[in-house]
Amino acid sequence: MARTIDLNCDMGESYGRWTLGADEAIMPFITSANIACGYHGGDPHVMRKTVALALKHKVAIGAHPGLPDLMGFGRRLMDVSPQEIKDYICYQTGALREFVRAAEDDLQHVKPHGILYNMAERDESLAQAIGEAAMESGRGLILMTLASGKYDGTCRKMGCRVASEGFADRAYNVDGTLVSRKLPGSLITDPARAAAQAMRMATEGKVLTLDGVEIDISIQTICCHGDTPGAEKIVRAVREALEKAGVAVRPLWEWLPPQ
Repeated sequence: MARTIDLNCDMGESYGRWTLGADEAIMPFITSANIACGYHGGDPHVMRKTVALALKHKVAIGAHPGLPDLMGFGRRLMDVSPQEIKDYICYQTGALREFVRAAEDDLQHVKPHGILYNMAERDESLAQAIGEAAMESGRGLILMTLASGKYDGTCRKMGCRVASEGFADRAYNVDGTLVSRKLPGSLITDPARAAAQAMRMATEGKVLTLDGVEIDISIQTICCHGDTPGAEKIVRAVREALEKAGVAVRPLWEWLPPQ
C-alpha cells in the first residue's frame, strides 16, 4: 500500500561549546526538522544556523520546545502547570519563528520535546495546554503527537491540525507508548532494524512491541532522534527503505489536510 509520509528529526540541539548530533549529515535525508529552541538544547546562534541549513536542503521547519532543563536535556520530570506549559511553548516557538521569518520562510509545525511529550500522554490537562498553545500560535500550524495515543486524541478533539507520529529508533510498549529510555532495548540503533520498523508502520500500520506483540498504529510522520548513536546512518536507511517500498517522502505542509 503505497502512501505519503513525512520524515522528521530533532535538530539544532548543540549550544555554546557543546556539540550534539550530525545535523549536516542528516538534513539532506529528512523532510521536516524539529529545531531546539534554547530550553533543552540549542542557542540563538545554533537556531539561526540550523534554520539556514534546513532551508538549504528544502526541509520544512518546526519548533521543538522543551522544559527549561539544559542540564537534563529536557528529559527530567518537572512539576509544571498547564499555564506554564503554554507559556513555555509560546516563548520558544516565537523565538524560532523569528529566525524563520528573518530567513523569509514560515514555520510548519511544533513538536514538544522529551519528557514534555510523554507528560502530555499521561495528563490530559497538559495535552490540552499544548493543543491550545499550538492553535494560539496559528490555526495552520501542525502539531506532532504520539500516534494512536491519548495526547493525539485530545488534540484532535480540540480541532488542532495534528500529524500522528511514529518512531523508527524507539521500542514500543503494548499500549502504544514508548519504552522508557532507562530500560534495555528502548533504543533501536541498528539502521536495518529501524528502517524495517519505519517501513512497516508506513505501509501496514503495524509495529512490533518490545514484548513481541503486534499492535496497530496510524501515522503521518516518522521520527528519528538526532542524538541516537549512528543517527545519520539510521535516517538514511529509513529514507531509502521507504522510497524503495513506494512511499512518497514529503514534508507535511505539502499534503496533510487542514483541520
